[in-house]
Amino acid sequence: MIKASLINWPTKNPLESISHAAKVCYQDTAPEWGKTIDIENNLWGTGHHTTFQHFYCTFLIEDIAIGDVTFGLHLASPFYNTSQRSGRFCGKMFNNPDFDMIEGYIKHYWPEVKNRELVLNYIQKAITVYQSNINRAVKEVERLIKEERPNASASYIEKNAPKIAQEQLRMFIPVVFPTALEYTVNISALAGMYRSAWSPGMIDVTQKMVDIVLEKWPELEFAFQRREHAELISAVGWCDGFSGIAKKPKTKLINKEGVEDFILPKSEEMHPVDLAHFSPHLMDNNVLDIETEIEISIATMGQDQRHRTVRRSRPSFNGKFYFPPVLDGLGLESEAEDVFNSWLSLRDELPESLMLVLAPYGAMVKYHKKGSYNAVVHELSKRLCWCAQEEIYEVARSLQEQLQDHPLARAMAPNCVLTGKCGEGGRYCGRDMKAVEKNPFPERKI
Repeated sequence: MIKASLINWPTKNPLESISHAAKVCYQDTAPEWGKTIDIENNLWGTGHHTTFQHFYCTFLIEDIAIGDVTFGLHLASPFYNTSQRSGRFCGKMFNNPDFDMIEGYIKHYWPEVKNRELVLNYIQKAITVYQSNINRAVKEVERLIKEERPNASASYIEKNAPKIAQEQLRMFIPVVFPTALEYTVNISALAGMYRSAWSPGMIDVTQKMVDIVLEKWPELEFAFQRREHAELISAVGWCDGFSGIAKKPKTKLINKEGVEDFILPKSEEMHPVDLAHFSPHLMDNNVLDIETEIEISIATMGQDQRHRTVRRSRPSFNGKFYFPPVLDGLGLESEAEDVFNSWLSLRDELPESLMLVLAPYGAMVKYHKKGSYNAVVHELSKRLCWCAQEEIYEVARSLQEQLQDHPLARAMAPNCVLTGKCGEGGRYCGRDMKAVEKNPFPERKI
């Protein structure tokens, strides 16, 4: 089951921290540390919650389903920091899966499901496709690296081919597979998550975090009152059925504001530290927005959620399966359709929250995004780097193409495009840097 442990927190007592912050607001002189006030009635009950945000906790959360992170911890709230086990770099969970753990997860959080064999057969089918093709996928990636990245060394190919193969072939894997993450959150944000939890996994993980906090600081109990649930809300909209294979993600530019008012940051203001959200002369970029509609896989939705200064609407499944270039090269279209339909066939049998964490990584979702110019410049400067995963690069590339005549496009680029120098150091991707000048954002297969 989900495990949560407190691994880092401020050294002072939270009641003292919160009281001190409030006193700073209300006193003419610096308050004495250690004297507390009635924070429940004077602060919490009155909505003065910023004082609670000076105190944070960092949790190590283990054995949580990937889907309970993407459609749970990371879905709605932007008020956290997170570092999650990579589905690209960590292969053990796919190469040697613990089916007993997965069955135990389903049994614990959805005890009403009696026919777990039906679910496990679907999971086994999906993992068989992955395991049966991973060696072929590695060979295909090795070939594509040599084709696309002529300066890649033999050690780069040896190190990265298995990772890229796993990245693309995992589209078949259900997001019920376990992961781990460090999760840092302040007291008021944890209280909001606790009260709004909408699935069995979210209810349990927020309960575990709250229990840890209250065991250490029971005086905070007033902040953590669970809202009664008449029924668990739906985290996504649903599709009617399988509507085909998608070999590219989709990015549609809906609206852009104030083109002539954009202030172009200098390259040294973008790398290695992005100063756009910190520099007064770039503040006007924060009130100009770009709105897009995107259709991407669950795998890339997890990447997209890392950009917490960008706002997102509630996602909906669009019925498509994302089919990246390596899968295309291996000719796995029928396997993709079969896995997708096997998942959807369970919908009448299972709770919606379980269906969510059984979705394959390749199931595509659709939602709107809106971000300030500073937020979008930051996002695309990271995602147009060739060290970014293929699909999220294509999402960014499509938006960059649609903004070619916009002054913003000149800033939406990684360091190699802006300065001619790779910003990744030892992670240099191996692409031909001379070709960057002629065609900075070509299509990629890996």
